[in-house]
Amino acid sequence: MKIIVINCGSSSVKYQLFDMDGPAILAKGVVEKIGLNGSFIKHESNGSKNTFEGEIIDHQAGIEYMLGILISKEHGCISSFDEIDAVGHRVVHGGEKFNSSVLITDEVIAMLEECIQLAPLHNPPNLSGIYAMSSLLPNVPQVGAFDTAFHQTMPDHAYMYAIPYSLYTKHAIRRYGFHGTSHRYVLRRALEILAGRNVGRIITCHLGNGASVAAIVDGKSVDTSMGLTPVEGLVMGTRCGDLDPGIITYVMQCEDIGRGTVNTLINKHSGLLGVSGVSSDMRELEAASAKGNERAQLALRMFRYRIRKYIGAYAAAMGGVDVVVFTGGIGENSDSTRYEIAKDMEFLGLEFDKDKNAGVRGEEKIISKDGSRVTAMVIPTDEELVIAQDTEAIIRAEK
Repeated sequence: MKIIVINCGSSSVKYQLFDMDGPAILAKGVVEKIGLNGSFIKHESNGSKNTFEGEIIDHQAGIEYMLGILISKEHGCISSFDEIDAVGHRVVHGGEKFNSSVLITDEVIAMLEECIQLAPLHNPPNLSGIYAMSSLLPNVPQVGAFDTAFHQTMPDHAYMYAIPYSLYTKHAIRRYGFHGTSHRYVLRRALEILAGRNVGRIITCHLGNGASVAAIVDGKSVDTSMGLTPVEGLVMGTRCGDLDPGIITYVMQCEDIGRGTVNTLINKHSGLLGVSGVSSDMRELEAASAKGNERAQLALRMFRYRIRKYIGAYAAAMGGVDVVVFTGGIGENSDSTRYEIAKDMEFLGLEFDKDKNAGVRGEEKIISKDGSRVTAMVIPTDEELVIAQDTEAIIRAEK
């Protein structure tokens, strides 16, 4: 079975074509700058990498362009669209309506449209991908995999906010959590790698430009750091993370700005970028820090401290912890970040091994000492594979 996985952003489309008999990746790439000047597609297939430039006015045009590359004689890997058996979509917000991946129907699309107000920056482009595929490949079934689904097992005392209950019943204001597909993948890999051990309490740390921590008991999410939106929780690349809500009204008053501007402030100009004034990119921050930039050093200390605090809080909430997993672009590749987060945690039972950790980039590895009661691990995430596997399972069940 051949499945194409689509991840639509506001001005981009990431894609991977899987042959699930392997599974193997036949092709992958990204459509960039949709609706902007300088649109292009980066495409990899058959061991070669190519860039295609051209005007791409919307998501449908970008996906149509991408599909044309997949069947081209020179750069493609399939002979016709008939070889595509299904499409899997990443959908950021499923609200309370979805606790697992689902076959996309008209009813599902209508429910996703109702969730737009919960994720106005993310769900519209996700839906654009679904609309485009429905138009271009009308007979190919589609599946939606939700970032929020994995966290639907949280108990009410974890997902509710201490605001008037009517705001929950009227507007569905609650903690949803995100990065669920990533947390689910690394959880599964951790259980496979540590098969036979007592690992019922796991903390997974997805650390990238967007970052979140999840507390998992017996395979189910019981708490997570992101909330109603992806702004809450950790310090991130450009998002502020946990913030006294009084700051928002105070800043609006002091700066005489409206809700749209303050929303941009906490989403796009805060976090590592806002504190450092240097960059939201961890590599650039670490380089600036090494050169003595004090604000870059402060941003890094804040980032690491917040993660350590969440790990401690979730260990307390679960009555202990058996495994701590690092994943995401930073979690997989920054050994200094992992060290600063996990060092001196013997009080939790985690004996970190600095030598094992050193130089680990993008590979599965245990980075705690032999005999440590708590295991620390690096596990590269693979959200696209999870979406492809969910899609395959749903399509086969439908036949």
